[in-house]
Amino acid sequence: MANISLQFKTNYAVSSKIEPFYKGGKVQISKDENHIFCTCGSRVNVLEISTGKIVHSVEHDDQEDITSFALSCDDEMLVTASRALLLKQWDWRQAQCTRSWRAIHTVPVASMTFDSTSTLLATGGCDSTIKIWDVVKQYCTHNLKGSSGVVHLVQFHPDISRLQLFSSSLDCGIRLWDLRSSQCVCVLQSHYSTVTSLCFSPDGGTMVSSGRDKICTVWDLETKKVKRTVPVYEAVEGVVLLPENEDFSQIGVKSRDLHFITAGSKGVLRVWEASTARCVYTQTLPSTPVSGEEKDDDSLSLTCLLHLPSSSRLATVTAEHNILLYQLPALSTQQQFVGYSDEVLDVKFLGKGDSHIVVATNSCQLKVFELLTNSCQILYGHTDTIFSLDVFKKGSLFASCAKDRSVRIWKIDSDSGKVRCVALGSTHANAVGSITCSRMKASFVVSGSQDCTVKVWDLPPDLSKTEADMCQLTVRATEKAHDKDINSVAVSPNDKLLASGSQDRTAKLWSLAGEGSIGLLGVFRGHRRGIWAVCFSPIDQVLATSSADGTTKLWSLQDFSCLKTFEGHDASVLKVIFVSRGTQLLTSGSDGLVKLWTIKTNECVKTLDAHQDKVWGLHTNRKDDKMVTGSADSTITVWMDVTEVELAEEQAKQEDQILKQQELSNLLHEKRYLKALGLAISLDQPQTVLTVIKAICQGEEGRELLQKTLLKLRLDQKESLLRYCVVWNTNARNCLDAQAVLQVLLKHLPPEELLQYQGARTHLEGLIPYTERHMQRIGHLLQASMFLNYMWQTMRVAGAPCSMGQDEEMDTTPLTQAQPFLIIDEEKRRSSGKERQDGGDDSDSGQDEDANLPAVEEGEEEEEEEEEVSVTKKASTNNRRLKNGESATTNGNHHSESEESSEDEDMEENTNDQTKIVKSHPVSPPPQCQTFVS
Repeated sequence: MANISLQFKTNYAVSSKIEPFYKGGKVQISKDENHIFCTCGSRVNVLEISTGKIVHSVEHDDQEDITSFALSCDDEMLVTASRALLLKQWDWRQAQCTRSWRAIHTVPVASMTFDSTSTLLATGGCDSTIKIWDVVKQYCTHNLKGSSGVVHLVQFHPDISRLQLFSSSLDCGIRLWDLRSSQCVCVLQSHYSTVTSLCFSPDGGTMVSSGRDKICTVWDLETKKVKRTVPVYEAVEGVVLLPENEDFSQIGVKSRDLHFITAGSKGVLRVWEASTARCVYTQTLPSTPVSGEEKDDDSLSLTCLLHLPSSSRLATVTAEHNILLYQLPALSTQQQFVGYSDEVLDVKFLGKGDSHIVVATNSCQLKVFELLTNSCQILYGHTDTIFSLDVFKKGSLFASCAKDRSVRIWKIDSDSGKVRCVALGSTHANAVGSITCSRMKASFVVSGSQDCTVKVWDLPPDLSKTEADMCQLTVRATEKAHDKDINSVAVSPNDKLLASGSQDRTAKLWSLAGEGSIGLLGVFRGHRRGIWAVCFSPIDQVLATSSADGTTKLWSLQDFSCLKTFEGHDASVLKVIFVSRGTQLLTSGSDGLVKLWTIKTNECVKTLDAHQDKVWGLHTNRKDDKMVTGSADSTITVWMDVTEVELAEEQAKQEDQILKQQELSNLLHEKRYLKALGLAISLDQPQTVLTVIKAICQGEEGRELLQKTLLKLRLDQKESLLRYCVVWNTNARNCLDAQAVLQVLLKHLPPEELLQYQGARTHLEGLIPYTERHMQRIGHLLQASMFLNYMWQTMRVAGAPCSMGQDEEMDTTPLTQAQPFLIIDEEKRRSSGKERQDGGDDSDSGQDEDANLPAVEEGEEEEEEEEEVSVTKKASTNNRRLKNGESATTNGNHHSESEESSEDEDMEENTNDQTKIVKSHPVSPPPQCQTFVS
């Protein structure tokens, strides 16, 4: 492999998505004409017209499909109805449900609409009833009965002073309801099939209705009679009245009479003159399907027609869930949005600067999206499912192949972005499953078919300049290449080699140098299942293949041996391409994953959970900094290489931190603690903040300085400090600093302010258990130190020549050798008999003390009791003698019984006090102390 010094890619981030937003049902445009509202299963999506992106989405909690919705005329309220018989009112800009209530209907709501004041809401149900709701006062005002079957159309008269409602159901009649009396005034009978739409004249005196019985009826609402019946010879789904006093001569309007536009099963807009029942204009689509094979289905029919009066536009909805915007008066196509793309089979970057993408879906139409606005062109030409796409080097020409056994060449205009078909080839005997373009210049294409053959097609030299009719492609060579379907073909960067991959589990290398023939150079064998994709390295003599066995392999073009095998996908690997100048691979699979591999290390650098289904489409742009993927989940995702961005951000972040650390060091040196603490908090590094806190607390007046500094911090800085305290408090080394900060915050800040901090309750609850543990630890230390102090004083008194007062500090100087500890045992032996007679009470006291000490054997326990009593007596006697100025002798002096009694009482008092202290804090003495005692 060539050793190229470059930065490997490490990650991709989603730049934009083109995903399904409309799967059928109602479509409504906001009054400001900036948003399109449409249903998609259990959601209502809000599409921004200027960008083509979904900006808001509302969804019912119960995940039930939405059967109908209505947007108020002031664009403030959105009401949805679901199969769960719930009505929900939404603040759609915040995607929040503000109110929900039972629809009262016994079956789902089929239609709904607001009146012009946005006060009344009418709902038509599948239970043949109509409910009128006052959404302001929140109650049902009317329950209108009398319809037959599903009420699929409800509409208020635009003049609200009339208080009239029109409805239509399965009986094909149009009912006029008087809301003052809650009665049906009349039934307008004219249609013999479903009534699909109603529109009113500006004065409110005329109404036009359309139906699937292929007629439109003009009504006089004053007399409630038919003024004119217009046969339109197609099932009409929508009708719109043209505005008066505007020039529509471009679409055949020559008089001031009433004119209306219809949309229906023929898929075109037509303009009709009401007075003469004559069609004055029929729209011509910019690209129409090939008429050679007429299709029986109604995929081209229009299902909805809407008027946008402010911008003088029309919106239509097709049966394939596409939404098109036309500009009046010329009815020129302005924008087109694809609501649902079906399964994406292939996708490629296209156009100058990779401004567009071309998509092959599970249909006979190509879709070309402008990435900036998501606006789409639909290209007609193929008559069956399109399988594969490829783009020539300059990006203005691309090729497609389809199940209709044809190959087509398309050209995109760099200025207008319009795409047209410029060449056609069709000599394959079966479906064409793969296609590839020449790499050096636009001179030929190669196709692989299910007829097991490979064909090389020559392009006319002036094809890119041709503006006339389509050219016919000529076949240079045909070769039976494999025993089974050919899934993939690829041309080498120098246009001299061809690789093919087949379901027969082999890939083959061919020479394109010969005139009129394709020469076999070798066969790559090693995959256990069919091969889905082949790709040449841009720099090395290496071929990459991906297979249904879940592996990707690299092969040498010299000896056809396998160089490397990459395993990681759980299912078939559908696509493989080289990136980073041939040093890395991108693979996509049936598991919905896209993986980035580094060839040298044979490791997967990044796994992108790209889609929820098979990823058929995978392509990178010419700059190699973007990637596009297309999946069977109907989603197209554009990715951006963020390796360089991440590296630059990381480097800038490191440099910024170094500068801030230096600044922090200077501030601490200058003792500007407030600014230093604020800077440390901005770094969001708890350990750095702790260093500043320790520096503040070092001086004699550290606590006061800490209090002044903390109280000057901003609210957000105090909030961060509380969060850091929780971290510090978990460590015994830092708990004192954490508690010092907490003392200031809890003592000087009101509870209301503390509770405003984000996560304050959680932080305070997290402080409690560690604080209790620290208190217990400190309590145990105090108990242990008190016990050691007592033991040391006891031993010191027994062996020291001088006394030690009760309030005097403990003397830690070493004992002299003149008075060893053995004197304890000698004195005990000499006075043991006497002490057993006179010191009964003292023995009891000694036993009480031993109750709090570690257990010892019974014999040793008795000796220790006697030992402690004698030591205590000697200490008391010695102290008394020193106070009286007497000299202590080893023989001892005889004292009176009263003196001995008072000394014993004092000794008992002292012992009892010390015993109480030890009893109140029961701890086990260290091993060293136990040794001294024994």
